[in-house]
Amino acid sequence: MDVQGKRVLVCGMARSGIAAAALLCRLGARVTINDLKEESAFGSELDGLSGCLFALGQTPDALIDGQDIMVISPGIAWAKPFVQHAIEKGVEVIGELELGARLTRGTLAAITGTNGKTTTTTLVGEFFRTAGRTTHVVGNIGYPITATAGDSTDEDVTVVEVSSYQCEGISQFHPHVGAVLNITEDHIARHGSMDVYVAMKRRIFARQTADDFAVFNLDDAVCRKMAQGLQSRIVWFSRTQPVDCGACIVDGNITFRLDGREEKICAASEVYIPGPHNLENALAAVAIAGVMGAEGETMAQVLRTFKGVEHRIETVRELDGVTWINDSKGTNVDSTLKAIETMTQPTILILGGSDKKASFDSLAQSIRKAPQIVHCVLIGDTAAQIREALECAGYTAYTEMGYNFDGCLAECRRLAQSGWCVLLSPACASFDMFKDYEDRGRVFKEKVMALN
Repeated sequence: MDVQGKRVLVCGMARSGIAAAALLCRLGARVTINDLKEESAFGSELDGLSGCLFALGQTPDALIDGQDIMVISPGIAWAKPFVQHAIEKGVEVIGELELGARLTRGTLAAITGTNGKTTTTTLVGEFFRTAGRTTHVVGNIGYPITATAGDSTDEDVTVVEVSSYQCEGISQFHPHVGAVLNITEDHIARHGSMDVYVAMKRRIFARQTADDFAVFNLDDAVCRKMAQGLQSRIVWFSRTQPVDCGACIVDGNITFRLDGREEKICAASEVYIPGPHNLENALAAVAIAGVMGAEGETMAQVLRTFKGVEHRIETVRELDGVTWINDSKGTNVDSTLKAIETMTQPTILILGGSDKKASFDSLAQSIRKAPQIVHCVLIGDTAAQIREALECAGYTAYTEMGYNFDGCLAECRRLAQSGWCVLLSPACASFDMFKDYEDRGRVFKEKVMALN
């Protein structure tokens, strides 16, 4: 992709927008950066963009004429009027992921799904890093692909976590290996329906050919359906049944199969990170990396020692016999259900956040049936919705704390007994009270560490 001399408008100055603008400037594009926030709101974040034209504190509508390309943040919906206006004007509109992928050299793997993306993406990256390969772990994981694309070489491996939001902005995106880990209800407020959400995820395979691989969860009915009709070679992973091509459990061992070859990786019980969902993530990572040529011994070494990712069932501290656990990355119902499954001690569960238009009925029923969940503390925009779902399920051991996060933690401290856990796994996005789930998790950890 040659952007030399091209007029490019970058909309949305979060991490991905800043990285995209920096890369475009470096490649000789004539870049205008735009955000609704004023320049003063960014502090020193834009210091590296002195070669760009700043158009901050305004909408992009008046900036579209004369542009060749518009790069939009994943947070900007494709249906926005100014995006559609740019398309009508003949401006090429792409997302930051598309821009970065076009400029990335080497082998590209893309991982999406509702849950488990960050853990699986990190595992695949660790497999190749441990083997000594130059590896870039990027995308929705929090590090933009445009931050590494300009320095990548033909020998590199790039593993990108892909969200459904990012899928709106791709057109030529072509990973050698694409994977969908699972599909459950999420982001309906953005996409409008489950059908659209699933269609967004499936777009990562649109440019694949018979020389590429598409990895799916055989235990997920939606994934099985998504695999139909693709041009790429289908690879499966499964925690419950054997597969001919991919990763599964054989006699208690994680096993990789490809082209008639079978390789034992390690015992399933040796996977360091706990829970059945993390065993699925391990299997997915083995299937993805296995078709990319990763060695079994290296994968086994990583699986036996990898301690997980920040904000995902992360033990913060033990205080007076109570274990405090940060699962701020539990931003949807299914993710929180998986966190609940890992709890083996009496647990106080912190729930609630901004509304993604999801139902909490299944979560409430599961909480009622889970003897380890002894109390729920409800916060944020969705507190009332979750309360109603819990009451309908016949569960009444809850406390509402509104937007009082300090009060929430104090209530958990008051209720928790020695041998119990306090689990932050909100089942909701964070934007009602925090910048993002990472901010929510950091604040939780800081406040928990300050308890005495």
